[in-house]
Amino acid sequence: MLASLVGYLGDFDRAEEAAQEAFAIAAQRWPSAGTPPNPGAWLVTTARNRAIDRIRRERTLAQKIHLLPVPEATMDEFDEILDDAVIKDERLELIFTCCHPALALDGQVALTLRALGGLETAEIARAFLVSEETMKRRITRAKNKIRATGIPFGVPGAQVLPDRVDAVLAVLYLIFNEGYRGRVDLGAEAIRLGRVLVGLLPDQPEPLGLLALMTIHHARRRARFAGDDLVLLEDQDRTLWDAELLAEGRAALDHASGLGGRGAYVLQAAIASLQTRDEVDWARIAELYGRLAEVTGSPVVELNRAAAVALAGDPAGALAAVDRLDLDGYLYFHSTRGELLRRLGRLEEAQAAYAQALDLATTTPERRFLSRRLEDH
Repeated sequence: MLASLVGYLGDFDRAEEAAQEAFAIAAQRWPSAGTPPNPGAWLVTTARNRAIDRIRRERTLAQKIHLLPVPEATMDEFDEILDDAVIKDERLELIFTCCHPALALDGQVALTLRALGGLETAEIARAFLVSEETMKRRITRAKNKIRATGIPFGVPGAQVLPDRVDAVLAVLYLIFNEGYRGRVDLGAEAIRLGRVLVGLLPDQPEPLGLLALMTIHHARRRARFAGDDLVLLEDQDRTLWDAELLAEGRAALDHASGLGGRGAYVLQAAIASLQTRDEVDWARIAELYGRLAEVTGSPVVELNRAAAVALAGDPAGALAAVDRLDLDGYLYFHSTRGELLRRLGRLEEAQAAYAQALDLATTTPERRFLSRRLEDH
């Protein structure tokens, strides 16, 4: 409904206000008058008419007339319009609008969660550990930028579509990562949005790869924490894993692979899938991390590859690879070094690395895990 209204009015704030008014009217009328035959069409029609009334009252109809193809919407006009195809197109247009590269990344994330996720501003602020006022400003800046620069409400042309899909995927991945660190509600929300994107772009392997990656990781959410304690993969109780979600992720990965997917998200999903097998093939995982490093050029991927090399039986080679990386301000660089040094029996150096990691830790589970490592040695 919001996607339809934003596309019609060209304004996020007006669309949200009109939607709220329509639902309020429905809450008053439907209990006595009964639910209309097409509730969705009724709500959109009412919202559009309320928006037109508001524009007229504000005496700006002359400036907005190009956004209003008819003076007033009627039920007959929208009964046929609100089919699945149109709704899918409008939701896809809204996703690309929220994730436009002209917007700051934090604005893309906030606006996506607000407009497509339906989260309240206060909920988004709590998830990202900022004040509600700060988050409100981010969302307002994003909306104002869309309005001021005329960012189009639509799917980009074929020549720029791959880059724009990458931007959408990056936003969803960032939202999921915030959830993966313990904010489960955000993890679930990222997966829901990922399913929407896959439904809209079913033949593109990277959205499928991202959905596979998120669902496979999220399937282990109940086993990753014991109270406030972080539980490593090898110590997790696999009976707590969500078998249905895991199967969904593997099916999405198979589909992406069948489409010839070899991109970053498909590779990460393949790694995540291998990690859930009864017998984990760490040598194969290290190989996939090597391919992922070639695709991304990321030192963080090289760090993960080194960890897999260690688990495959070569902690000394892994440490040599880690020490070549420039990641001094990264928590997991120091915690990985600490683990490798511990495995090699260099306990004093391991303690120093864990201490550096602890200084960078921001969540309670991370701090508790690193504190235990320090106490154990």
